[in-house]
Amino acid sequence: MADVHPAAGKQASPDVLTNIPRLVTAYFAGKPDASDPAQRVAFGTSGHRGTSFKNTFNEGHILATTQAICDYRKEKGLTGPLFIGIDTHALAEPALASAIEVFAANGVEVMIDKDGGYTPTPVISHAILTYNKDRTSGLADGVVITPSHNPPEDGGYKYNPPHGGPADTDVTAAVEKCANAYLAGELEDVKRIDYAKARKAANVHAYDFITPYVADLGNVVDLDLVKSAGVKIGIDPLGGAAVHYWHPIIERYGLNATVVNEAIDPTFRFMTVDWDGKIRMDCSSPYAMASLIGMRDRFDVAFANDTDADRHGIVTRTG
Repeated sequence: MADVHPAAGKQASPDVLTNIPRLVTAYFAGKPDASDPAQRVAFGTSGHRGTSFKNTFNEGHILATTQAICDYRKEKGLTGPLFIGIDTHALAEPALASAIEVFAANGVEVMIDKDGGYTPTPVISHAILTYNKDRTSGLADGVVITPSHNPPEDGGYKYNPPHGGPADTDVTAAVEKCANAYLAGELEDVKRIDYAKARKAANVHAYDFITPYVADLGNVVDLDLVKSAGVKIGIDPLGGAAVHYWHPIIERYGLNATVVNEAIDPTFRFMTVDWDGKIRMDCSSPYAMASLIGMRDRFDVAFANDTDADRHGIVTRTG
């Protein structure tokens, strides 16, 4: 690893915070150049990632990729609902709006959070798998709008097919190729309707992601045992998508747990910076986890989630 930044593990200073209005403006104002390889859709197993500041994550990318996913669904005969969730990165909300405009125009049955909230990646996977259980046709799939633990200026767009996990390389290669063709054609063939009409469309549905996920959690984790053991737990969502899930879990299963930070702020100003001086919600980094490590004597065990809550960093009194 390169030299550790002198600010690593310390509270983020104002000079490293992202200018959120400028970032969101760049998402809509920036036009990616399809002839520049750096500005094309690059849809790996963790989805397409980039930032609007560099024309690598703009409205054009999301419109093109969403249409490519609609084409893929049609080709594969996927007619079930598409569950879509976002994390707390600033570019997630505008990307969701862009995606809904295209999904609605293509007649896809879209399921979005009923409260306009955030949805962890495992919750989208759970929704897909539970819907598809015992089905052989009319299968569901999903999209997660997240760049995982990446810095606040980044955005990410990830497709999960009916098996619930990230799409395999054969799927992502097809989606990427198709999306870049739409970009090269200046989005002329992308189907899209106005956002206000899309939200009122008959195929766009409000969905309760929290209740079924929390109810099913006890079937895979023995939370009665955790309760009876009385283990004292600390939880830091690191400002991510899990923030509104922990209290329902704690209340339903009677856990002796405390959420130590419930802040949601797209600048992530409450974070301690990572090894290189950047804000990064990386729960595997002791620098990003410095705040929770500082509380380790208050709990038997504590843990943090990355921003889309598919990873945990664990802290005990001794390690």
